[in-house]
Amino acid sequence: MKFKTLFSAAFLLITSFASAFTIHYYNKDSKNYKMEVKSQGSTQSVEFNSSTTGDTSIQTSADEVEINTSCGWIKVKNSAKISIKDGCITVE
Repeated sequence: MKFKTLFSAAFLLITSFASAFTIHYYNKDSKNYKMEVKSQGSTQSVEFNSSTTGDTSIQTSADEVEINTSCGWIKVKNSAKISIKDGCITVE
């Protein structure tokens, strides 16, 4: 019985990590950005650090999210590489 419980807990932990949505970014601006993200009817925020390359994660099981930028809403797919310049996102 303990094995089943331990296995179930491990499975839930693994699936919660698998549901993370990752964006690889290069922020060309010397400004940090905090942008609104829409995913499956809910909203959350994502932060991009200034003048750096990095990764950020969003908790969702969706394959695509929408990010509100200075240039409007941009659709971004999971594991996408993006560039940020003047507050606007370009998907590479």
